[in-house]
Amino acid sequence: MKSILITGANGGLGKECARQLALQAGTERIYLACRNEERAKAAKLALEESTGKSVFEIVLMDVSNLNSVRSAVESLDEPVAALVMNAGGMGGKNFGDKTVDGVLQLFAVNVLGHVVLAEELLKAKKLTKMALYAGSEAARGVPKMGMKRPELKTSSVNEFESICDGSFFGKKIDPMVAYGPVKYMAALWMSSIARKYPDIRFVTMSPGGTSGTGVMNDLPPFMKFMFTHVGLRLMPMFGLMHKLEEGAKRYVDGLNDESYKSGVFYGSKKSVLTGPTIDQGTIFDDLNNKTFQDNANEAIHRFIK
Repeated sequence: MKSILITGANGGLGKECARQLALQAGTERIYLACRNEERAKAAKLALEESTGKSVFEIVLMDVSNLNSVRSAVESLDEPVAALVMNAGGMGGKNFGDKTVDGVLQLFAVNVLGHVVLAEELLKAKKLTKMALYAGSEAARGVPKMGMKRPELKTSSVNEFESICDGSFFGKKIDPMVAYGPVKYMAALWMSSIARKYPDIRFVTMSPGGTSGTGVMNDLPPFMKFMFTHVGLRLMPMFGLMHKLEEGAKRYVDGLNDESYKSGVFYGSKKSVLTGPTIDQGTIFDDLNNKTFQDNANEAIHRFIK
């Protein structure tokens, strides 16, 4: 890929993905899409030093702010070959708050901003080859981590809308409970848009259980302690965590290897978060349902003005 735009590129998986891509032959420009300019500058400097390459450019973008996303797209002076939608996580300390667009902050950073980003790039003809979304096995359930597979009663547009605005989860929202359905909707949207744009390859790729991402920093104190001081020691033993380099390599492989089919969600085998990737639709068949895919897509667009 000659040019790639990566969201959440100032640290963790986004930064490591940028590093690995910069070392590949043919990479001419990597846009580091970040919301914090100082952190973006620090990441750019570190990447230039570690790779010896001057291919990095900063694009200021807050994926939870749709105006920021649209401005960033307008600022691009040329199309990009690939888009890596990596920003997300648990949505920060205010994950349960609603944004001005009426969705949970958790949903805004993981889904809504990326939907607008991808579609604005497509409308402006600034995305030419592929889009990769950072999925999560939470979308099909991770029993070993107590994360149940999303269970919807009807999978109607209205029910998907209730995930977007948080009413699906009741008055008290647990980010570990909400995260799975949110990432599930994102995977459904990717499959839906893949059918609309057959000339662009859309791949949902989970980085798996990856250390050093900082995702768990957003959790409440007790949960954060359990994951960072207890879980990090035990999870690799049960196939639930691998190194940062491995997680980012999944992104890079998804970008470069065209055997990863458009509209498919790839992640680890059942009950683990590491190792070879497989089609997650073989584990959770709802991911293959075109009606569910289109209903999720329509629900998301109810919040895009």
